[in-house]
Amino acid sequence: MIKRDSVITNMTDRPGGTGNRLYDVTVVIPTVLRPQLLKAVKSVFEQDIKGTVQVLLGIDQALGSSDIIDQLHASCPSHMKVDVVDIGYSTSRRHGGLYAVWAGGSLRTALSYLANSRLVAYLDDDNWWADDHLSSLVKAIKGYDWAFSLRWYVDPGTMESIAIDRVESVGPGHGVHTQRFGGFVDTNCLMINKVNCHWALPAWSVALDEAGNAPDRAIFNVLKNKHSVAWTNKATAFYVPNKNDLPVIRQMLAEFEQTGTVRSIS
Repeated sequence: MIKRDSVITNMTDRPGGTGNRLYDVTVVIPTVLRPQLLKAVKSVFEQDIKGTVQVLLGIDQALGSSDIIDQLHASCPSHMKVDVVDIGYSTSRRHGGLYAVWAGGSLRTALSYLANSRLVAYLDDDNWWADDHLSSLVKAIKGYDWAFSLRWYVDPGTMESIAIDRVESVGPGHGVHTQRFGGFVDTNCLMINKVNCHWALPAWSVALDEAGNAPDRAIFNVLKNKHSVAWTNKATAFYVPNKNDLPVIRQMLAEFEQTGTVRSIS
């Protein structure tokens, strides 16, 4: 059981592994322990990857029950391991911390460095992956510093897939964010070779506005400018947008379907 009145790094051994074990891939998941975390991690457990996987959960602010952690430990496959990092406080400014990033403060940066693998993939605790997400990224990233998949838009009301995102998270030099940001790749689509990209990782702690948004754009900016990239051309991430953004998303998708192009957002 996780106690937030003390500093705990729960990265203990489990049968078949040791605390100093290196993994083929680490999946970094900052979380507030909302119920959706179960679906997110279940999609990691169902990956068809042949190698070993560390699932590294970092608790920002525990809004849900820590019983979820017990469930995840109990259902973890033998070639994977769930490690939980809970320092007992949040580094996000909205919870009294120093970093402006709304969702987790400096947590993604810290977890990236703690990851016991050269290859790090990222997953939000309310999104999920297809079962070939990691295996296709591992194949793509060989010889490159970072790689990305495409993603599906998911209706936040019905939780059904709407369409493959061909307008936003489509990589450097493409999509509606080309003019302003040089393109874009969603957090849930990324895999980074953290050794090659060591100095890029602090960008996860950088917000691009006063509201604490867009660390994903900050890290993307560093990666696209300084590091080599590959991609899978497969939509293997499932992204649930804010319901208020859905009309704009549907409009962009309709325009793309009609014209095959997208207008860059300035």
